[in-house]
Amino acid sequence: MKKITIIIPAYNEEESLPLLYDRLKELMEKMNNYEFEILFVNDGSKDKTIEIIKDLRNKDERVCYVDFSRNFGKEIAMIAGLDYATGDCVVFMDADLQDPPELIPELVKYWEEGYDDVYAKRRSRKGETWLKKFTSKMYYRVLQHLTKVEIQEDTGDFRLLDRRCVNALKKLRESQRNTKSMFSWIGYKKKEVLYDRDPRIAGTTKWNYKKLIDLAIDGITSFTTSPLRISTYISIPTFIVLFVYFVYVIVKCFVVHEAIQAYQAIILLILFFSGIQILLFGIIGEYLGRIFNETKNRPLYLVNEYNGKKEMNDEK
Repeated sequence: MKKITIIIPAYNEEESLPLLYDRLKELMEKMNNYEFEILFVNDGSKDKTIEIIKDLRNKDERVCYVDFSRNFGKEIAMIAGLDYATGDCVVFMDADLQDPPELIPELVKYWEEGYDDVYAKRRSRKGETWLKKFTSKMYYRVLQHLTKVEIQEDTGDFRLLDRRCVNALKKLRESQRNTKSMFSWIGYKKKEVLYDRDPRIAGTTKWNYKKLIDLAIDGITSFTTSPLRISTYISIPTFIVLFVYFVYVIVKCFVVHEAIQAYQAIILLILFFSGIQILLFGIIGEYLGRIFNETKNRPLYLVNEYNGKKEMNDEK
């Protein structure tokens, strides 16, 4: 019997967890030809999230949990879920029930057909503002232009990953993570499934615009060094303007027999040295980008407890 691990990062989700478990329990009863593991990753919640998860664990041993020592963020919670998952495949979903568990059988169906990464693409996004939808669309468009890897637009974390995708993602240990980009980077055989995203069942979103901007910056800077090349690109037109202006001054000097003015010489010198400085910053940026990508060696997270067992200095 194949085993499916459902990974659910949770941060202050005490209101939605009972409702989420009820729907997952109903799903597991229908899919009784599979073994299930529901793996909650408590990301340093300040409410009763961990107490509720422990109660669910006492009632149902299919419920497992990883309790962080503090809040490390959703991206880190996701890699922790991969580290502790024991299933033949994993399904990522949010705790707020915006991702309907009832879609999981369709994800599993395509997995059984041989797809490694079955991702759910949003056909509609209920409960979200026009501004959030617009900025999300523009972000994916910018990210796609900055990288050579194809990015799945309007696609979140709700997806099924085969064990070999899990093993590949576990090798990517950088601390400034953008898992959505990593899903694209690892490749493998992918399949799109369309769905209508529901509004939150309870509570409030933990993603304000500041956090979304931080996530977007992490996604661009951790996935590509293209922004570091901006200085190099700016230096090219600077040198072109310098060359055109230099030709203009020289031609004017010989044709009109007018001596080069002091301000013209100053402009030429400023353009020349500005171009040199911008070019050097671009070169330094290229090397810094490579160093940046090679020196992310800090532990990603610390675990306080796993399924009731205290972890002693467990770092990943």
